[in-house]
Amino acid sequence: MEQTLRERAGNACELCGSTQAPAMLEVGPQADGSADMAILACTDCTDQISGTKDIDPTHWHCLNETAWSQVPPVQVTAYRVLARMPDESWARDLLDMLYLEDEVLAWAKAGLQTADIGEDTGVVHKDTHGAVLSSGDTVTLIKDLKVKGAGFTAKRGTAVRNIALVADNPSHIEGRVNDQRIVILTEFVKKS
Repeated sequence: MEQTLRERAGNACELCGSTQAPAMLEVGPQADGSADMAILACTDCTDQISGTKDIDPTHWHCLNETAWSQVPPVQVTAYRVLARMPDESWARDLLDMLYLEDEVLAWAKAGLQTADIGEDTGVVHKDTHGAVLSSGDTVTLIKDLKVKGAGFTAKRGTAVRNIALVADNPSHIEGRVNDQRIVILTEFVKKS
């Protein structure tokens, strides 16, 4: 399997492109030992992904290119790393732009740690119907909303993809509408 990974990755880290000792990294939570659920990653990427080293946002600017990989385990890993950097505007923007097939997105979300999606803080975000919202969900606006300071109205029925949860306020989420990142009250959205 490692040989298959090395051939697929050109013997370089599939995330940052480093050729310094890339090794196989299984992408859980239900990795089956196949190349379809693993990536080739350098020590620096592996240490940050596993949590043995703190996330260094400058290192992860490489995801601006590799997040668009057509290899599902690379997409999943990129999504998870981006989700762990909610304070970085470029990471939030990239996460907003990413499109993952439904099963790949479910795989990515299944491996997010509870702390990464804001659930361990005791803050629970719910839509207008009481459905629990998670980071990365898609919601639909249920009424027209005037966006203060932006000079436009977000129309009813607008889909807002890859939302981010505001960790300290259960009634606020963030999302991108008309190419602008805005704060939206959860009472005006329904989970898609």
